[in-house]
Amino acid sequence: MNSRRDFLLSTACLLAANAPTSAFATAEPIAAASKPLRILILGGSRFIGLHMTELALARGHSVTFFNRGRTKTDRYPLVERIKGDRNGEIDGLKGRSWDAVIDDSGYVPRQVRLTAELLAEKVPHYLFMSTVSVYPDFKTPRSEKSSVATLKDPNVEKVDETTYGPLKALCEQAVSKAYGVGATILRPGLIVGPEDNTDRFTYWPARAARGGEFIAPGRPVDKIQYIDARDLAEFAIRSIERTIYGTFNLLTAPGQVSIGALIAQCLRAAALLSSPGKPARPVWIPAKFLEAQKVQPGSEMPVWLPAAGDEKFFAATANKRALGAGLHCRSVAQTVHDTMVWHLARPAIERDSLQAGISSGRESAVLAAWHHKS
Repeated sequence: MNSRRDFLLSTACLLAANAPTSAFATAEPIAAASKPLRILILGGSRFIGLHMTELALARGHSVTFFNRGRTKTDRYPLVERIKGDRNGEIDGLKGRSWDAVIDDSGYVPRQVRLTAELLAEKVPHYLFMSTVSVYPDFKTPRSEKSSVATLKDPNVEKVDETTYGPLKALCEQAVSKAYGVGATILRPGLIVGPEDNTDRFTYWPARAARGGEFIAPGRPVDKIQYIDARDLAEFAIRSIERTIYGTFNLLTAPGQVSIGALIAQCLRAAALLSSPGKPARPVWIPAKFLEAQKVQPGSEMPVWLPAAGDEKFFAATANKRALGAGLHCRSVAQTVHDTMVWHLARPAIERDSLQAGISSGRESAVLAAWHHKS
């Protein structure tokens, strides 16, 4: 359980880095929405919020940030900013109206309840960013109808690997109570792509770019799950434009993406974009051997979780409802390529000190032990 909570925990560690180019840059310009909307984002200046802001502005909407004004204040200087704090300093929101609010910074039910109850009078649509960690485990395949995790003490406010999911579930309930059918609840899995320097997904493109022999966990066919932050942003903005309500799991197609496919794309991207001293070469090491070496899935081996125990059906989490509502998932090749481009443009100190993944010394020791055993 703790490995998955650590794998998905995205509170204080959702730190954004500057992107060298637009994350939504395409050959064709992004079409304007049929009706410009006024969108309030509670947060907005970090990873997910930056992607949603960029797309919303490109679609012709106006955006207002409500946050403490401490992070990425140089990004989107023309966006209106209301300074406040969700621990009760929300007077800046009183008497204001917007067409929709996106809450991508709610982790504690008390704070979410404050904003939802206040905004319900003036803002008709509340979109809350939750997580698939609301499910207590993945011993069976999970859908939006599955039961969610609970806390013995619902007044707990400390967010850690054991409380993160249950607290998000209570936040969902606070939004639903305040908004009823006017709420949209998004439950993404691991959120990845450019701007995410938690390095949980970034580790693999970065490791391939560094070159040399590296650990590939389990079997190439082991399934993984994630959602590109840009696909998440697109679903969120389109949900507001089309007034799509309800609860949605947001992940790539269940059972169709493997750790082998991810690593293969990382090798291809490295060959195109980087010049490692030695070509990158994965060494596939079985899950049982990694467990014996105390290599931690999800943290030292990011993205990958062994298909056993409480995590057995994690990669089978249902996303049919979101697909039916318009979710589009870009290819693993595109996500890997764009993440590597962004990573290679980061300052050297960030490239050389990843926040996730096995250390080089420990990796060398495990590889040596595996070769000795082989």
